[in-house]
Amino acid sequence: MTSMATTAGFVTGGVDTHGHTHHAAVLDYIGRQLGDQEFPTSPAGYRALLQWMSGHGVVDRVGVEGTGTYGVGLARHLREAGVHVVEVDRPDRRARRAQGNSDPLDAYSAARAALSGRASVVPKVRDGKVEAIRAIRVARSSAVKARTQATNQLKALIVTGSPGFRQQLRHLSTPLIITHCARLRPSPDLGDPEQATKTALRRLARRHQQLSEEITEADRELHQLVRDVAPALLDLPGVGPEVAGQVLISIGDNADRLKSEAAFAHLCGAAPIPASSGRTHRHRLNRGGDRGANNALYVVLGRMRHHARTRAYLERRTHEGLAKPEIIRCLKRYVAREIYHTLNLATPAKKPEQLLARP
Repeated sequence: MTSMATTAGFVTGGVDTHGHTHHAAVLDYIGRQLGDQEFPTSPAGYRALLQWMSGHGVVDRVGVEGTGTYGVGLARHLREAGVHVVEVDRPDRRARRAQGNSDPLDAYSAARAALSGRASVVPKVRDGKVEAIRAIRVARSSAVKARTQATNQLKALIVTGSPGFRQQLRHLSTPLIITHCARLRPSPDLGDPEQATKTALRRLARRHQQLSEEITEADRELHQLVRDVAPALLDLPGVGPEVAGQVLISIGDNADRLKSEAAFAHLCGAAPIPASSGRTHRHRLNRGGDRGANNALYVVLGRMRHHARTRAYLERRTHEGLAKPEIIRCLKRYVAREIYHTLNLATPAKKPEQLLARP
């Protein structure tokens, strides 16, 4: 155990992050408040913040709120300076109602969470190929939503259009409807509702086609990036670039921050939570973790239809009396274990940049 003589000179920082300013606070080794101050969100502000904290003692660690949003720049600067950074959740509503809410209070709360060990999660570094995957997926997701919206609007216009035109398209599939509407040649008389409707349908159909090309291009880019980072992941049954990309994003570029298979399962929300009492021994659904990673584990639904081993497991567990939702939760836990070992995350001897790539 570290003696008081060796810890007396250490201080712990906490930062409440915002778009234009960060509010920092410092505690000593027993939790006494040493001061708080506001700094701008700029490289010079980051340097001044660290220099100010160091003026109170040796900075042991800093708890930062929003390391994936407003605090990403500060977290990167502190990490490059050799400071141990931990990710801090925002105070819950009950605590805020009881104690009030202000930037200094939130900064001190972040520092206490870091000092006590209640906040111990290492934030993602966001400076490698996994961050590139995240950026491409953000644009792809937006394009998918916009294409769905365009499809729904186009079909709504067809329903409210002229009966003859609606009758002409009602039996066609969506791709054929898009192709047909993109080729429409309405007259310039937009005062005629039918011609105005055809003009709108052509624009929506062409927008749909452009978005489809954008999505296809993003899929090619994602496939190449995922293949570069984790080629073995794409060889798993049911795992494509979209699912693999989400899993990698949830892990981050610094995969060594996950210390065990159980930690990865908790990250994915696939570790059942004990809910036993008296003679009842059971587990309940885990609603925590990264919900994107949890959604990615639903590859089990495809495996339940097409994967021989999964189908055999489904049949066995059904005969044992388990309901389908319970079986799905078990399968998601197994898939999480499979992904963990496929990515070689259990090999601590490797460097962080090597943890996601198999030789």
